Amino acid sequence: MQAESLVPLLLVAAAILLFGNRWRNNPVADRLVVAGLAVVVLRYLIWRLFETVLPVNVLTVTGVFFWGVFVVEMLAWLDTAVLYAYMLRRTNRTPEADRHETRLRHMTPSELPEVDIFIATYNEPAEVLEKTIVGATELDWPKAKLNVWVLDDGRRDWLQQMSKRLGAGYLTRADNAHAKAGNINAAVARTSAPFFLVLDADFIPQQNFLYRAMGFFEDPKIGIVQIPHNFFNPDPMQTSLNMSKVMPDDQRFFFETIMPGRDGYDCAFCCGSNGIVRRSALEEIGNKLPSGSITEDMLLTLALKRKGYVTRYLDERLAFGLAPENINAFFIQRARWARGAIQIMFLREGPFGGPGLKWYERLFFLPFHWITQSLGQTIAMVTPAIFMLTGVPPLVNASFDTVMSYQFPAIVAAIAAVQHFAPGKYHPLATMAHGVLQAFRLLPVVLATLLKPHGHAFKVTPKGGEGTEIQDTVTVAICLFLCGLMAIGLAMNSSYNFQIIASSHLMPVVAFWSVVNMIVLLLVAKIAITPPLLRSEERFELHEPVMLHTGEGKVKGASHDMSLNGIQVEVPADWSCLPKSGGWIGVEIARVGIVPARLRRVFNQDEHSLRAGLSFALPAAGELAEHSDEHSPDSPEEAHSAAQLRRRLIHKLFTTDRMRKFDDPHDWRLGIRMLKSIVSSEQAGAGTKHTSEDDAHPVVPAWLCDLQSQAEATLDSEWQGLLHERTEPEKDSSAA
Repeated sequence: MQAESLVPLLLVAAAILLFGNRWRNNPVADRLVVAGLAVVVLRYLIWRLFETVLPVNVLTVTGVFFWGVFVVEMLAWLDTAVLYAYMLRRTNRTPEADRHETRLRHMTPSELPEVDIFIATYNEPAEVLEKTIVGATELDWPKAKLNVWVLDDGRRDWLQQMSKRLGAGYLTRADNAHAKAGNINAAVARTSAPFFLVLDADFIPQQNFLYRAMGFFEDPKIGIVQIPHNFFNPDPMQTSLNMSKVMPDDQRFFFETIMPGRDGYDCAFCCGSNGIVRRSALEEIGNKLPSGSITEDMLLTLALKRKGYVTRYLDERLAFGLAPENINAFFIQRARWARGAIQIMFLREGPFGGPGLKWYERLFFLPFHWITQSLGQTIAMVTPAIFMLTGVPPLVNASFDTVMSYQFPAIVAAIAAVQHFAPGKYHPLATMAHGVLQAFRLLPVVLATLLKPHGHAFKVTPKGGEGTEIQDTVTVAICLFLCGLMAIGLAMNSSYNFQIIASSHLMPVVAFWSVVNMIVLLLVAKIAITPPLLRSEERFELHEPVMLHTGEGKVKGASHDMSLNGIQVEVPADWSCLPKSGGWIGVEIARVGIVPARLRRVFNQDEHSLRAGLSFALPAAGELAEHSDEHSPDSPEEAHSAAQLRRRLIHKLFTTDRMRKFDDPHDWRLGIRMLKSIVSSEQAGAGTKHTSEDDAHPVVPAWLCDLQSQAEATLDSEWQGLLHERTEPEKDSSAA
């Protein structure tokens, strides 16, 4: 290799060192980074076109392959250019939201607008819906101005009863025409508030959601205010690699980098859940959500945009939902997104149709990502094997020196530039593995939708799974098959007797490429197997004092973590009233009450304290849906008490920003952990679900029932006072 071929790569490395952490969030530095990247990439593309593509005869089989790969690569670079355009105009609407919240909180309840909350559901279980309904009914907004509606396309009697018990209205319809869009449209026709918030069945709003978001509607051109999707459980990639504590979910980059950038161009779009819609704007397009695509949310933004309305994006953690819980749910969700985005291209309301959109707005709503990822990642994975087993090179007129001089600097510069704009949100190895995971399964979906855009069924992402291990056998087989082909290719071409590529300047590059691909494919194969969920409810870190009661006394403790099913507490090592395993303990939790629990395990914390694991003895959400059910508590009073305890637990755990936290290691450390996870058998989480038949419906001892009753009256009055405070106008300090 000639030394001068390394000069461009060294210059890129020097630029990376120059534009380090010190230059982040600097508008001048951001523009210099993009300008430098443009120079490096244009230099590469000129070489790529004139040296490796134009000399190829397009009328041959290999010519079609070379030109096809080049076209896909150009689309990918165009998608990359759009990405950097977003990152140059990222917005931060939090200061604006602060001003709006201050203004709204100084208004009387009669001055605030009425809001409908639509919870769209089809087949989600009671345990999922209960949290969302509770979160919606306890939003911090005057109760006279808040209408919560459960939109049930499953027409379930138990859900109607649950909605009534939790203080929500219930709406259904005769059929399921147009899926979610049709469900919402049916509710729009039967309600009248000037604004409505759409929540998916699993998204739990935080208490201050409306006060943070509603103020943006002061601007009459705002048609939708969209809040990001955040999750309180790990996604399949985090779960399978046992990295839920160190690696953010795959949607963080989109919601925290791309969407703020789109907002800078007034091109953010409605994302299906967590979006508030101005009803008068919807009336201008027929008072209905468009139903021509299965992603009705993005289509709604485009339809309103043509009427002059903007979707405003506020990047704050104001609602938390369930990430796909297994690999099957993940693919159902992504296939729907990909198909819907491509469908929009073929509609009159889409980016190619009619007036009302600027040129860059049309560009920003094209589905480059879904097309280039599925095609590009698949090509990248199979090309080394094709070269080593057939001798057909990935590039013509290219050598190791030219690849190092032109292609490597462009790739390194593009990766470094993303990390400059989105530190901690972009990890190259994780992004590559995630892209390949989607590519194999979404490629047929993308091609089928391009050929036949419409006539595809809407599939709801499954929620509230039973925790059964799910393996995507097709993806695992493809990964192992390609790994095998590349291993065979490397072995054959390293042997003088069997080598297919006798002499090629590209062989070192392709060998390195193959090794990287094999690592990525093994990661993808690991991700494609979702391990069993070890807990039926997500557990949150929660460090606060608690009081533990037994029949013989009480002691102060401290919580370590908690879920709707149980709590882990620290207690003094010399606590003499600690019961035996299975014994009863009343756990007094601030703003919740005394929750009946049973001791499951005890282990030493240190010489002064013990760690105790307790399981709560509360009926499940489904058992509370109907008091007369044979599995319900013995009396309506007990049912009411248990329901109130569950409601307060949900309020405490899910409506006050109990988000998952990440250690956020450096990229190279994260990469090492990902590599180790390939051979690791360790699974995410700890402990096991307790499903003993004896404890399915335990009888709470009389002393604990009496203790609960004494605490319940006080807490109920405090809780009602808290709710009453939300309806009282704040006093104007200027009147004093």
